[in-house]
Amino acid sequence: MFEIRIHSRGGQGGVTAAKLIAQAAFHDGKCATAFPFYGAERRGAPVVSFVRISDEPIKVYSQVRNPDMVVVLDASVMDATDVFAGLKEGGAVVINTTEPPSIKGHPVHAVDLTGIALRVNLVVAGSPILNTPVLGSLARIGLISKDAALKAIAETFADPRNVEAAKTAYEETKQ
Repeated sequence: MFEIRIHSRGGQGGVTAAKLIAQAAFHDGKCATAFPFYGAERRGAPVVSFVRISDEPIKVYSQVRNPDMVVVLDASVMDATDVFAGLKEGGAVVINTTEPPSIKGHPVHAVDLTGIALRVNLVVAGSPILNTPVLGSLARIGLISKDAALKAIAETFADPRNVEAAKTAYEETKQ
């Protein structure tokens, strides 16, 4: 089983990103679950979402404490939370940044999701939406296939800017 923890802020699309990742994994023939963890949240507050992907049915429904991958949709969350807590040795990090941090023992994949969302005008209530571009990034590093990512996005959102943002993130993800 492959476990992912997504750190974001309310309104950025972290919860939807988790659902889209699970949907794409399903299109790839995998079993997947996705769920958020938050209390009385508000726009801008830190939110954590979880995804599990497996070849077998998933019967674990707890939070992901030791992820194989951490996705950080907003680097400022790292000031409030230890986003790398419990990350398995060699676990991957995908981070929305133009200047990726060096994290000893972990491959870091950087992509400017915010810049991509702004370039394609993927903004809601003044906030760039990061859920669909991050799927392109995750496809680039091989977590899900590009076709499955684009299919999940197209099934969920009619606006073609979402697919455009994912394709751009696919091309711009640094490995």
